[in-house]
Amino acid sequence: MKKIVLLGYMGCGKSTIAQNLSKITNIPFLDLDKCIEKKANLSINEIFEQHGEVYFRKLEHEIFVELLQSPENNIIGLGGGTPCYANNHELLQKEDVTSIYLKASIETLFNRLVNNKSKRPLIANMNEEEMKEFIAKHLFDRSFYYNNAKYKVSVDDKTVEDTVQDILAILA
Repeated sequence: MKKIVLLGYMGCGKSTIAQNLSKITNIPFLDLDKCIEKKANLSINEIFEQHGEVYFRKLEHEIFVELLQSPENNIIGLGGGTPCYANNHELLQKEDVTSIYLKASIETLFNRLVNNKSKRPLIANMNEEEMKEFIAKHLFDRSFYYNNAKYKVSVDDKTVEDTVQDILAILA
């Protein structure tokens, strides 16, 4: 049982890269947020609204552990905050886990997020200056957790295909 775990800040390309990697490797891709929504029968926003963040983070941890323990090979895409709660960053170090931090600069993240921020509740109502500052602060706060990944792949100035090739080189 091999688990490939992709992590990083929102907008770094976790889902897109995981889907492409899945096609090439024939390893199924599981999006942790979608698994949580399915299990809770609520959207992530509804979980936050109805039960709060503590409940969400507990559920997120339980489902992440379940996915890691399942006998199937999987590519698992984490939510941007997943590594930062419930000691999830320690799970990135497990022997049968290949954890990869998709590292993006503040500039790259800002450019990717600015045009579709309405889909991102955390930044939906921010102006560009607030958004840049928010991303910078968040990245700083989360870098310790993200850096617990076994591998780091920079996504700055790269196509999805380039990044997938970088990951395939790690897996080889």
